[in-house]
Amino acid sequence: MKKSVIWLLVFAAALAAGTAFWMHKHNWKPRTITLQGTVLRSDKDPRRQQPIADATVTASNGTSSVSAQSAASGYFKLVLGTGVWPQTVIHLAVEHPGYKPFELTFLRNIHTLPRLFIAALDPVTPAVSPESTHASSVVSNIRVRYTVNQRSDTNIGSAVRTFQVENQGNVPCDHHEPCSPQGQWKATSTSITLDAGTGNVFRDVRASCIAGPCPFTRIDSSGFAKGGRIITASALDWSDTVTFLLEAEVFRDSIDSSERESYPVIFGQTLHFTLPPTQEGVSIEADMDGTPMVFPLGPDLYLSWADCTARTSTDEDRSTVYQCELKPGYRF
Repeated sequence: MKKSVIWLLVFAAALAAGTAFWMHKHNWKPRTITLQGTVLRSDKDPRRQQPIADATVTASNGTSSVSAQSAASGYFKLVLGTGVWPQTVIHLAVEHPGYKPFELTFLRNIHTLPRLFIAALDPVTPAVSPESTHASSVVSNIRVRYTVNQRSDTNIGSAVRTFQVENQGNVPCDHHEPCSPQGQWKATSTSITLDAGTGNVFRDVRASCIAGPCPFTRIDSSGFAKGGRIITASALDWSDTVTFLLEAEVFRDSIDSSERESYPVIFGQTLHFTLPPTQEGVSIEADMDGTPMVFPLGPDLYLSWADCTARTSTDEDRSTVYQCELKPGYRF
């Protein structure tokens, strides 16, 4: 009987030692995990995938949970626990008033790379298409006016272009350039070039991501930061397809007033425009059912015919990105 107990203890010790060795060899131990991603409004057209701010994002492993709010760009980052074991089931939930909840469950696997999470939320009430809206007021001929207290050149116009960077997220790079800044994900780089024409130069150039998973992009401003006759904007995307907006003022050397004018870009029911960080007195001029009207935007970003938001770009130029979505009863 005594020998049986001894052999049992020896077997248990050997089993524990073997288990410990196997866990060490396979790096099987609890770790802190970081989850990052972006919250977007769901749409089949990548140009209409607008970021959703202040969404509540919660991650849980069954024993602990952590929550955070999405930023103005839709970006979120969560650090879950100090002891999450491999093969643990992780539950990610996203909630925001006016949108259907988003849930995702996955295993923490030591053999797979971390993921960039894209939470595409469906509105509780689907948007009504302009074609199905009866007796809608038509908003047309839209222009943005603002003032800037700088430069003495003559502003003779503005340039507006959009471009897309098509890519598929969560694809390992495997050292096949281009890659994400950390070399982890497959990326795509796209460039766009504008020519101001003879005797003209570009000033106040703004390049911003306006749709898609913007937190996982990087804009190279070296080709337009100093302005000039010819400018080039390049963008790197290491997640899903994104849309960029490039805007600039065209100047000719002469005395000029400080008033500026810009034209927004319209996708579906939403208009987009960017302004330099030194802008003041923003107003929108538009024809309402054919009648010209002026709508001061003001610090509250109030428009009778649209709901507007603004965020400061995280890129080097620190421009302000505006988005205005039409209210029911209006169409472009």
